[in-house]
Amino acid sequence: MTTFLSFFLLSSVALSLVLVSVTAESLEHDFLRHKKEKLTHFRVYWHDILDGKDPTSVSIMNPSKNYTGATGFGLTRMIDNPLTMAPELSSKMVGRAQGFYAAVSKEEVGLLMAMNFAILEGKYNGSTITVFGRNSVFDKVREMPVIGGSGLFRFARGYVQARTHVFDIKTGNAVVEYNCYVLHY
Repeated sequence: MTTFLSFFLLSSVALSLVLVSVTAESLEHDFLRHKKEKLTHFRVYWHDILDGKDPTSVSIMNPSKNYTGATGFGLTRMIDNPLTMAPELSSKMVGRAQGFYAAVSKEEVGLLMAMNFAILEGKYNGSTITVFGRNSVFDKVREMPVIGGSGLFRFARGYVQARTHVFDIKTGNAVVEYNCYVLHY
């Protein structure tokens, strides 16, 4: 009797999981079926401020003392960077880039970027896109994927192209132009 009861319980749980999965897929399909996918392009300027009394980028992990290379391998910074409409920090702020970046290459200055662009103005106020990818900072144009989003950017996918506008070698501060191409419903 115990074997039958175990079989019955396992079968019931398995059937429940299948039904939940099919129902969730069906709900998602119904949601997407009535929506038209669109491409949105916007440009923002990302301000990485390392110095001064109110930095927006702080070191949370330094390279190992055993590492002697010039790429900063292991350095990790947490960010809450302003996103503005123009390269000047005084221009209109439309969002914040929140997340982290880490030096992941021993051969070149290459970063792993993991950040949300939280939009705080206009039609997309309250929405986010998530950027996650490799950034070879000395390349003229760097491309990273958009892997998701929220709010009006729900089910987002796409890419961003980053171009350094200004980099101050003394302070480490940078302004980077981000052109964002986002497919969403």
